[in-house]
Amino acid sequence: MENRKKPEVSPFDSVDPAPPSKEGNISKLGNTLGDENEKMFQRMRALFALRNIGGHESVDALTAAFSSKSALLKHEIAYVLGQMQDPHAVPSLIDRLSDLSEDVMVRHEAAEALGAIGDMEAMDTCLLYTSDAADEEDSVDLGGRRI
Repeated sequence: MENRKKPEVSPFDSVDPAPPSKEGNISKLGNTLGDENEKMFQRMRALFALRNIGGHESVDALTAAFSSKSALLKHEIAYVLGQMQDPHAVPSLIDRLSDLSEDVMVRHEAAEALGAIGDMEAMDTCLLYTSDAADEEDSVDLGGRRI
């Protein structure tokens, strides 16, 4: 046990469930992330690489993958968008929060991410959803209190 390496800490001060891909091409990373036939581990590696690269193009690649069937992946996308704190992600996060058919875990993380970004448009949206079911209400309230 003493010989085990400590987990790598990301530039966002988190320990990620997968190391970021070494690929630097945003388009290729976006394709990997959005590929429903790709192993989830590889998709997560692409996700964390995109987060680390940052910028609008990375945000666009991340938000395009909100079309995935995987609630787990969409939850992680919202999480890293919150870490990035890029206001360019606000419209897509509002879409996830506003979609009542979306998995509660995804909506929760979208509310948290909106709170982390701290945009006033996000605050207005969070206030619209404070009357949702208890779990979502708590998430929206948390997101709104951050702003």
